[in-house]
Amino acid sequence: MPHRSGRHFLQIPGPTNVPDRVLRAIDRPTIDHRGPEFGALGRKVLAGMKTVFRTQGEVVIYPASGTGAWEAALVNTLSPGDKVLMAETGQFATLWKKLATRLGLEVEFLAGDWRRGADPRAIEARLAEDKAHAVKAVCVVHNETSTGAVSRIAECRKAIDRAGHPALFMVDTISSLASIDYRHDEWGVDVTVAGSQKGLMLPPGLSFNAISAKALAASKQARMPKSYWAWDEMLATGTNGYFPYTPATNLLYGLAEAIDMLHEEGLDRVFARHARLAEATRRAVKAWGLEILCVDPAEQSNSLTTVLMPGGKGADALRKVILERYDLSLGAGLGKLTDKVFRIGHLGDFNELMLLGTLAGVEMGLHAAGVSHRAGGVAAAMDYLAERSGAAGQRQSA
Repeated sequence: MPHRSGRHFLQIPGPTNVPDRVLRAIDRPTIDHRGPEFGALGRKVLAGMKTVFRTQGEVVIYPASGTGAWEAALVNTLSPGDKVLMAETGQFATLWKKLATRLGLEVEFLAGDWRRGADPRAIEARLAEDKAHAVKAVCVVHNETSTGAVSRIAECRKAIDRAGHPALFMVDTISSLASIDYRHDEWGVDVTVAGSQKGLMLPPGLSFNAISAKALAASKQARMPKSYWAWDEMLATGTNGYFPYTPATNLLYGLAEAIDMLHEEGLDRVFARHARLAEATRRAVKAWGLEILCVDPAEQSNSLTTVLMPGGKGADALRKVILERYDLSLGAGLGKLTDKVFRIGHLGDFNELMLLGTLAGVEMGLHAAGVSHRAGGVAAAMDYLAERSGAAGQRQSA
C-alpha cells in the first residue's frame, strides 16, 4: 500500500477516534493486578463510571465487547424459559434478541420499521395485557447504532409503571453513553449495558453493567447458567477495586483517563457538543437534498446520522469512493439496510473542524460517485456552527 499523507478520518459510529491522552495512558507498563496500585485504579474507574451512568448503584466492568454486557444483563437476572419483551428498532436490537433466544429465553419482539425508536405506547399496551406477569424483562436499545434513532427511555419507564408491571427494565447504551444524556437512576433502569469503544473514547475491549437494587435482588433467584459473567464474584472483589480474574489493565488505564476528560469538560457540555455537531450534520444532509433515515426529528441521534441513498441502493459503492479518494471511513448499512444507507459517526473525541472535514469528504464523494444531490451541505453546517459559536462567545463575554 502506498503511503497516504495526513490522518485517516474514522467516522464510523464506533469504534471512534481514540484521543492522544487516552493512547498515552494505555501505553504504560502493566502492573500487578493483585497489588495495591491496581486496587486504587480499580476503585477509581468503578467510582468514575457511576458518575457517567449517573447512578449510586453497582457497576461491573468486564473485559469484553458490548455483546458480553448484553449476555451478562440477561444471565444474571433471568431463568431458563423466561419471557422477555424487546423492541425492534434496528440491527442491534435484532442481535440482542438473537442472543436472548440462543440463551433459551422466550423473546417477544415488538415490530418496528427501523426508522423510529421504541414505542412506549406499544410497550404499555403489551404489558397491560400481561395480567399473569409472564414478561420478566423489557429490553430497549437507547441509541440504535444501525439507524440513528433514539428511544425515549424515561417515557418507556413511565409506560412500564402505568401498566403496573414488575418486569425488569434493561437498556443498551453502547452508542449513547457519554454522548447523549442518560440517567440510570432517575429513569428507573434496572440494568444498563455499555461498551468502551464509542463515547468513552477507548478501543474495544471493555463492557459494563450498571445494576439497580431490584436487578441485584433478581440475580439472587436467577437460574441461567453463568460463570464468567456472574455478578456476585465481580461485585465481591470490586469492593476493593479488584477482579476475580485477570483484568484488561492497560484499557483500565485508558478508562481512568477518559473519565477524567469527561469530568474536565463536564457531562452536560459533552452532551451539548454532541447535539451541536449532530444538528450541523443534519443540516448538511438536508442541504444535499438527501433523506435522514430516522423520521422523527425528536428521535434523531446525536451520536450518528444514518442517510438513505437516493434510489435505495449504492451506499457501499459511495463509501468505497470516499475511502479510496479521501481516506474517510463511513459506517455501512447493516442487516436489512445493507447497501441502502451510509452512516456518519459524530461522537466521542470530536469537534467542529473534524466534522467539517468529514462533511467535505462526503460532499466531494457524492460528486465523485455521481450521486444525485445538491451542493452546499458543508456550507449549511458551517453557517450553523458559526452561528452557535458566536452565540456562545456572546454569552461568555456577558
